Amino acid sequence: MLFVPAQSLNPQTVAYLRGKLLQWYAANRRDLPWRRTCDPYAIWVSEIMLQQTRVAAVVDRFQTFLARFPTVKSLARAPETDVLALWSGLGYYRRARMLHNAAQVVTAHHQGSLPATAAELLELPGIGPYTAAAIASIAYGEPVPVIDGNVERVLCRLMHWSAESGTVGHKLKVKRLAGRLLDPERPGDFNQAMMELGATVCLPRSPLCVQCPLHQVCLTRGEHRTRRRAPMQTREIAHALVLRAYGRGGERNRQSREVLLEQRPASQSVMPGLWQLPQLRHSVVSEGDLRMTVRHSIMQINYIVRIRAVPRSKAAALTVHSGKRRWVPLHRATTMPLTGLTRKILTRVLLRINDSGSLKR
Repeated sequence: MLFVPAQSLNPQTVAYLRGKLLQWYAANRRDLPWRRTCDPYAIWVSEIMLQQTRVAAVVDRFQTFLARFPTVKSLARAPETDVLALWSGLGYYRRARMLHNAAQVVTAHHQGSLPATAAELLELPGIGPYTAAAIASIAYGEPVPVIDGNVERVLCRLMHWSAESGTVGHKLKVKRLAGRLLDPERPGDFNQAMMELGATVCLPRSPLCVQCPLHQVCLTRGEHRTRRRAPMQTREIAHALVLRAYGRGGERNRQSREVLLEQRPASQSVMPGLWQLPQLRHSVVSEGDLRMTVRHSIMQINYIVRIRAVPRSKAAALTVHSGKRRWVPLHRATTMPLTGLTRKILTRVLLRINDSGSLKR
């Protein structure tokens, strides 16, 4: 076949791009649980979970979530605290709240079935153009293009367009190109193939151009600059680990320990209503016995977190007043709607605590 530069985009080039991309996807796509179903609800849950979250972190949580809430109606009926508990660790908890809210809307106004078009899906809480197009094309076969960061990068490199522009005109140009390339016969597979290509081959840095099925017609072949990310910031914080035993003598073990947790106020803009270890004031972060140091990243911030064991008699004076506090059995704490950092810390505490109930350093 005579290869034609992508810039021309004549019917032969478009057909070549579609065929090569779908052939590559069939042979190289990752085996992910949400790709084994056409259930609109399952696809919806996966797309919400995958927003700004690594695939590896989503796989197990997706399966656990669907086991607990197998249908839209079961999700709609569940208390919000149960939904947040299963979401804990994925971050961006507003997604979970909006998913829960949208499930209630679908149950009340759509008999528990997700709408079949992108336009109708856009009317649901928490569903934007990308998610609506993904559900409509993958679950229902509607020929609408999906455009995320990966797809935009692939298209810009393919056409040698600037990746720096975020203007309305640039976005419209990308959307038109995505629509022109979309395979109307297999829109779901094509959209997933584009996203997969950007996620695994056409990487932001050091793209694997030799492995790319579109290499022959790409106008940049990896020589395309991508937008630089802002440098990560580093901050240090400290949390208090306050434990108490409620068994007697030999009964004191991991199963009879309680940990003091506090709930973030509902008025806070970040993770409202979730539970965490009490945070120490900056002026007293050196007090208390250091038990562990944990690194935790949220968006563009790397946190260095010192976990200090504080006697319960001093807990009230040493910690920042936040929301309400409560004692929770240590072995049950991870079933609560915790912040991701708190879940990480308590998981390590449970691993380190010995049979006698003392915490190993």
